[in-house]
Amino acid sequence: MASNQQQGSAEKPAKRKPVFTKVDQLKPGTNGHTLVAKVLSSNTVLNKGRPSSSQNLRPTLIAECLIGDETGTILFTARNDQVELMKPDTTVILRNAKIDMFKGSMRLAVDKWGRIEVTEPAKFAVKEDNNLSLVEYELVNVVEE
Repeated sequence: MASNQQQGSAEKPAKRKPVFTKVDQLKPGTNGHTLVAKVLSSNTVLNKGRPSSSQNLRPTLIAECLIGDETGTILFTARNDQVELMKPDTTVILRNAKIDMFKGSMRLAVDKWGRIEVTEPAKFAVKEDNNLSLVEYELVNVVEE
C-alpha cells in the first residue's frame, strides 16, 4: 500500500529542463534559445566611454564574438558586462538568447531576459566552415490578401 504522503509530493510541477538548441537550428526572428557554444574570437566593435558631463550614461562596449558548436558558428553580439565573459576559448551556456538581424544576416544576442554562464570546456570541435552569420537573408514583405 503506497502512502498518500509520498504521492502528493510527486505532483509538484517539475522544472522544465531547457531544450538545448544547436547553432545550425537557429533561424531569423526566433528567440528563447539555450545553447552551449565555444567562443572562437572576440572583436570590440564599439567602445564608447562616458562623457564626463553626464553622470547617468553607462559606457557602451560592444564586441562581436564568433561562437560555435559542432554544427556551425554564428556571430554573437556581446554588450558591456557580457564582453568580459565572452573570451576566446571559453565555453558558455547562453540562456534565452535571441536572433537579431544586422544588415541582412543573423546575430545571436542575449538581452536582459537572458543569461550567459561560463561553463567547463566543451568536448566538441567547432564546425568552423558553417558560419550562419555569412548567410544573407532578404527581407521579404508578405502582403496579406
